[in-house]
Amino acid sequence: MHSLFVSGRKHALAAFVLIAIIALTGCSNRDVSEQPSESGGLIIGFAQLGSESAWRLGNTQSIIEAAERAGVQLMFENAQQKQENQIRDIRSFIAYRVDVIAFAPIVEDGWDNVLGEARDAGIPVLVTDRMINTQDDTLFAGFIGSDFYEEGVMAGEYLIKKADAIDAESLNIVEISGTVESTPMKQRAQGFADTIKGDARLDIIDSVSGDFIRSKGKECMQKFIDTHDKIDVLYSHNDAMTLGAIEAMEEAGLKPGEDIIIITVDGEQKAIDLLKEGKINCVVECTPLIGDTIMQIAAQLARGEEIPRYTYSEDRVFSEFDDDLDELPERGY
Repeated sequence: MHSLFVSGRKHALAAFVLIAIIALTGCSNRDVSEQPSESGGLIIGFAQLGSESAWRLGNTQSIIEAAERAGVQLMFENAQQKQENQIRDIRSFIAYRVDVIAFAPIVEDGWDNVLGEARDAGIPVLVTDRMINTQDDTLFAGFIGSDFYEEGVMAGEYLIKKADAIDAESLNIVEISGTVESTPMKQRAQGFADTIKGDARLDIIDSVSGDFIRSKGKECMQKFIDTHDKIDVLYSHNDAMTLGAIEAMEEAGLKPGEDIIIITVDGEQKAIDLLKEGKINCVVECTPLIGDTIMQIAAQLARGEEIPRYTYSEDRVFSEFDDDLDELPERGY
């Protein structure tokens, strides 16, 4: 487990360089007030789940830079994809008595005990990016992130439009899903399935987890190609896995975007570039740039104000049907 404490521009820039090479290190002695103040005394502990993709790195950068802009003292921990590390990180924030704890949960289950400890210590908790599964709604104050079910719906709506455009009689779909029991994996799958279930032309013939990792996306696609004689569509739950799947297709002599329709989620710059090249057909956005919202809502919590239970990002769909792809600004992740 690696730690980072950010309280100024110099530290934030150095931190991002370290994050980019997936080696978050460094710490400092801390002597700050336990109470938030107008002069920048607010202390937020953020437990990040890992550094598995460009999306996650963009999310981390957004949080660090937003803390700097807001004058927030940020305690940042990277769990390296291990829930036990993340639970330990949250306990360290409780021991330090930060003003607000925020975290992006690796999976949905298994948080009740540690979040109960935070509640007992009087520290409000924000869940970001992914949701948790709990019967006790008092364990967290609010959620900040994307509507993953709606992302699945948008992916399904694009495919129906594509099927109409090419006069398809039947399309065999393979799905590379995300980390098992994570919120985006479950809701992106459900939203997509619910949207296409009434269309007899569309059939999901196989679905496996690629854990949101590029190398596993490649492995999953290789398995699909070896197993199935006819694959018409790939629905991938994130861009990292999609990039790996495209490698597998090209190595097998297939033309991504032509031989196989590709739908991906996230909206990383690389995915948008491949959309412009015709190697991806549809990109459903899931913005990682939620740092400013986290800081704003955390400050409200620290002041004892009420906040929305759910704060969703505004995500878009980019596809081959768009006429203005060349006008899209740089994504920033």
